[in-house]
Amino acid sequence: MFNAKYRKIATSYLMILSATAVTITNPVNITSAQAQLFPEQRPTQDREYNAPQPRRNQTTAPNTVPRGFVIPVEFEEEKILVTPEETVPVTLLVAANVRDSRRNTLIPYGSEILGQIEPSEDESGSLFVAQEIVFPDGTTQSIDAESEVVTRRETIKKGANTGDILKGAAIGGAAATVLAEIFGDIDALEVLGGAGAGAVAGLLLGGNEVELISIDPNNDLDLTLLSNLTVR
Repeated sequence: MFNAKYRKIATSYLMILSATAVTITNPVNITSAQAQLFPEQRPTQDREYNAPQPRRNQTTAPNTVPRGFVIPVEFEEEKILVTPEETVPVTLLVAANVRDSRRNTLIPYGSEILGQIEPSEDESGSLFVAQEIVFPDGTTQSIDAESEVVTRRETIKKGANTGDILKGAAIGGAAATVLAEIFGDIDALEVLGGAGAGAVAGLLLGGNEVELISIDPNNDLDLTLLSNLTVR
């Protein structure tokens, strides 16, 4: 009898400990600098992020996504290649519905964000700077947001695997000019913007290879709001 009673008590403790572990390992904390994806598995077009609540003693107007919120974005190509000095226009898409605590959609999935990829101030890499958001109904408003700086470099050289490296890539105009010096005809590539003056100078490595900034737009370019975005 004692052993049976002991087993019941031990089982109860194990159940309590298991429940506590679940509580500890599954927190849902949403801060002004973090977007929380709802846990359910959804089709891409139904993905949702909820805009965080303002901190205590901080007031935010209705229909406002606060400064520091990270907007997830996506791009039609897998890679963007640019020279370290060039600036190119790019249009990104919002990758999920951004909703407030009442589940009102503030920024719909598929909204366009217009801006440009440009060199960072310290010239260590490139970043995307947002300028305008275009909602699905055609209305527009300015947006103050930017991505993290991307410092990843990729050396592209003439060889058998060059086509694989450039497959699925969008190329900045200046980068395209440099690549044309190496490979000749690059008409099959998607070129962003026009070539800058002096694009080739100093970028060719030994005449048969070039080092470019390599951006993974679907992972590198999520946008942090630099000021509150009040949706009209």
